[in-house]
Amino acid sequence: MAKISDTEIERLKNETSLLRLIETSGIALARQGNDYVGLCPFHEEATPSFKVNEEKNVWHCLGCGAGGGVIDWVMKKNGVSFKHAVELLKEGRPDVTDAPMKNSRVRVLTAPVAPDADDQKLLNQVIDYYHSVLKTSPEALEYLKSRGLHNQELMDTFRLGYANRTLGLRLPEKNRKAGAAIRGRLEKLGIYRESGHEHLSGSLVVPVLDERGDVLGAYGRKILNNLRKGTPLHLYLPEPHRGIWNIRALAASEEIILCEALIDAMTFWCAGYRNVTASYGVEGFTNEMLDAFKKHGIRRVLIAFDHDEEGERGAAKVAAQLMDAGIECWRIRFPQGVDANEYALNVQPASKSLGLLIRKAEWLGTGKSPDRPVIEPEISVIELAPQAEAKPQEATKEEENTVEEAPSSVAVSVLPEIILPASPVPPAPRCDLNATVNETEVVLSFSSRRWRVRGLPKNLAIGVLKVNVMVSSGEAFHVDTLDLYNARARGLFTQAAAMELREPEDPLKGELGRVLLKLEQVQDETIQKTLLPEEPAQYDMTEEEKTAALDLLRDPCLLDRVIADFARCGLSGEETNVLTAYLAATSRKLQSPLGIVVQSSSAAGKTSLMDAVLAFIPAEDKVKYSAMTGQSLYYLGKTSLKHKVLALAEEEGAHRASYALKLLQSEGELTIASTGADANGNLITQEYHVEGPTALITTTTAINVDEELMNRCLVLAVDEGREQTKAIHARQRAKRTIEGLRAKQGKETLLTLHRNAQRLLQPLAVVNPYADRLTFLDDRTRTRRDHEKYLTLIDVITLLHQHQRPIKTLVQGEKTIAYIEATASDIEHATKLAHEVLGRSLDELPPQTRRLLSDLIHLVAERAKENKIPTRSVRFTRREIRERTGWGDTQLKLHLARLADLELLLAHRGANGVFDYELLYDGEDSATPHLSGLIDTKILTCDGNRSEQNEARSASGRGVVGGLSAGGRPDVSPVNQEISTANDKSAVNEEKTRIVEDADKMPSNVNA
Repeated sequence: MAKISDTEIERLKNETSLLRLIETSGIALARQGNDYVGLCPFHEEATPSFKVNEEKNVWHCLGCGAGGGVIDWVMKKNGVSFKHAVELLKEGRPDVTDAPMKNSRVRVLTAPVAPDADDQKLLNQVIDYYHSVLKTSPEALEYLKSRGLHNQELMDTFRLGYANRTLGLRLPEKNRKAGAAIRGRLEKLGIYRESGHEHLSGSLVVPVLDERGDVLGAYGRKILNNLRKGTPLHLYLPEPHRGIWNIRALAASEEIILCEALIDAMTFWCAGYRNVTASYGVEGFTNEMLDAFKKHGIRRVLIAFDHDEEGERGAAKVAAQLMDAGIECWRIRFPQGVDANEYALNVQPASKSLGLLIRKAEWLGTGKSPDRPVIEPEISVIELAPQAEAKPQEATKEEENTVEEAPSSVAVSVLPEIILPASPVPPAPRCDLNATVNETEVVLSFSSRRWRVRGLPKNLAIGVLKVNVMVSSGEAFHVDTLDLYNARARGLFTQAAAMELREPEDPLKGELGRVLLKLEQVQDETIQKTLLPEEPAQYDMTEEEKTAALDLLRDPCLLDRVIADFARCGLSGEETNVLTAYLAATSRKLQSPLGIVVQSSSAAGKTSLMDAVLAFIPAEDKVKYSAMTGQSLYYLGKTSLKHKVLALAEEEGAHRASYALKLLQSEGELTIASTGADANGNLITQEYHVEGPTALITTTTAINVDEELMNRCLVLAVDEGREQTKAIHARQRAKRTIEGLRAKQGKETLLTLHRNAQRLLQPLAVVNPYADRLTFLDDRTRTRRDHEKYLTLIDVITLLHQHQRPIKTLVQGEKTIAYIEATASDIEHATKLAHEVLGRSLDELPPQTRRLLSDLIHLVAERAKENKIPTRSVRFTRREIRERTGWGDTQLKLHLARLADLELLLAHRGANGVFDYELLYDGEDSATPHLSGLIDTKILTCDGNRSEQNEARSASGRGVVGGLSAGGRPDVSPVNQEISTANDKSAVNEEKTRIVEDADKMPSNVNA
């Protein structure tokens, strides 16, 4: 049997009163506590043991053990199956026998077919039964909804049905004479198979009706997904195909849309294109159809087969048959592999998307395509039952726009959308009328009348034009808000305006049409401007500003100057963090920039640090967001983030975009493929590409930073110590003094100076002559990325000093690359920062937890010395730590728990539930971070002096070779070695490689 939905079963259980059901069966029940008791009808007894619980809607017999719910009662009482019991309850006939039966053999449901009916009536009656089942089957209605076909007019007009295998429950049993006879006749008609099963079971049933409404055939489409492998989804009654679906359309229109399947044909029908029919598959165009086309004078056929190999082959075959018969053929083309139903579901509204494809249909004949006039057929959809005849009723003007459902016995006059010609799309009409356009309104004038339109800027989507329109003539005027794409709204507006202005309505209609065309032009121009990427405003520096910025960049103590200027702008302390973050922001000019995560507890100053750094960066080179959605980064402009700083106020706010951020840091670009529709409504795959490189700066209050983000970024910990707090307080007080007022006035000048300096930095390549001498930790895999951060620190320090270094060019073939070289001083600065920053990043303890551990080491050492006891004997409470460090209790709990988890601290429960802590860590104080494995930069300083001496002797065709090291090995830098290799190959490829030194400017054709 077909599966009954759980929803239907629960509905019957909840809506049917078991108590009333049993009482109507003649069983006397008496209340006993929460239950009702009586004599069990299923066995002999003198004492009542049969109980019914009204609240739970269940019954149970203590004597025979029978029991259950509503459906179980009907099954037991009538001796029927579960499916049969459900059908009885649905029909409101739960009791059909006076006494309980073990197994009923007599069908008690109303038979939908008459035994004495002829074959045609019998087939009609079966289809009518399927039609009635469809209306009460949620699963079938849901399937129609999923295919966009949940249309009551469609279901009633074509008598759609659903075969759920309940037909057999209403027929006499096959072991009886009447049952065998009726089943034999149904088997002959194809409704039943030889096996005794319904042929179209589990299928949506679409009958093929003739002009009188008699059923000639039927199509079935399986609606369930839990089918056995190999079960066909599409079925027809097993006999030669007869009839034409929607045959009335052939008499109503000389142009027909021919689909491959009935589902596609019904899709066109629901979209308003009623002049549609279908063949029996790609190879199912019958001679009967061809004869009917010729009989009804069909002039044009639009073939709407699927756009696949079989569909193309079938369309070509049908077109040949039709054109041989003198019928014009056009091809409606869907996207590759898509049929009409799928296309209509994906490109809404279907009436417009399918209409566009109709207009763009391709001519399949030879030579120039014939003209196809615009036709506006009125297709009468008449009830197809043979016993009912009714004359079409004329629709009023109001009914033309809103056609209400009518009884099935009444003819319904439906005006579908205008069926447009299949010739090439003509140019759209334009209005060349002059108009005054500003940000708030559009004004047009026609002789003595003035039209004013407001609200147009809100309509930034094609197909939407809801505006406020006022038309005036002298002192008289009419104003209203309407959708100009709604014909009825336009008609009501012009009608009311004619009454207000006391003028004829026809001229107003024409003027409103021209206003509509003009507004479309203005709207298109506005949309195009909106879609253009915003060009960043370019700042024009004066010569004085440029000179001052160059002086800053040429300052030998540039890094110290940067730190000092941050202090002058109001940022206290945090020298290492400030300089590292500033360098990370500057690294946006590199191909692989740095990322920064500023970590601290709430209100400790992480956002102030980020904002201070961003203030030094030009406005056109930074993008700041408070939060980001999962795919927001993918839809930015192609170059919106290129060589820019992306700042996020809080890492938690960008959690959904974390994957895109990680990709941007690792790959330097983002790419996503998304499905959309082009201007013609065709489904296409669009690729969105966002280019980097991008420097990332974000903040977080989390103690444990995301491992993936931590691997890609430098983690800076804000100083939360008491001394730093005192310094911040002092700075805040100083702002209120006269000196603070003077500093505030000069702050903007200082910021402008640094922004201009950043604008003068060029994205040059950086070569490190000492790269092969540098060393780094290699005891864990994450150092692979940390090593790259260390090298990038060197690169960005070198880049910042580009105006203090000679700019060299590497010319190889037709490509020229500008670069500068790192010095030993750059490496020394980077190494100093690496000890502080990377030393903390590689530490298993967060910086704040490490700082707490340092305080505890000092506390325990002081207590042990003061009391002359071993350090392991020292105990301290959280209150004592709080008083010593000044930390909040919540913050302290988190970090103490982290130390306890790592077994560096042990908690002992003391008196009154107060915890005493014991320090288990017996190492030295490591509050000062240190990164092991880095080279001693003093060695590089000596080598740097030798490189500078040799550099003066470099020639144009020869690489720069360093002096001999202590061991006698020649020192050749990687870049010079590459240049020498290129020179060795110059005789073969006739390419020249040279080094050009230019300390003042770069050639205009240099690729940085």
